[in-house]
Amino acid sequence: MHYVIHCLDHEGAVEKRLANYDAHKAYLAAATVKTLVSGPLLADDEETMIGSCFLLEADSLAEVEAFNHNDPFHHAGLWKTVSIRPFAKRVDNR
Repeated sequence: MHYVIHCLDHEGAVEKRLANYDAHKAYLAAATVKTLVSGPLLADDEETMIGSCFLLEADSLAEVEAFNHNDPFHHAGLWKTVSIRPFAKRVDNR
């Protein structure tokens, strides 16, 4: 099953994001869930990072919730809000 994780950072958290970025990347590389697409959400200036978005493949919602909970960004308190939803892929034009 596919899942989308949509996270918005606390205001002014760019420095906290950057300080934990290497640990976050290493965590994604070693994760047991399959990351299909991930990257930062951007402010209207199209440069400032304000959140995270993931498209994952996993066996269960519980597995995705555990994945998100163990992310170094979560442990750093970076995200103000987190939404995790199942996703039904209908089109993939890659």
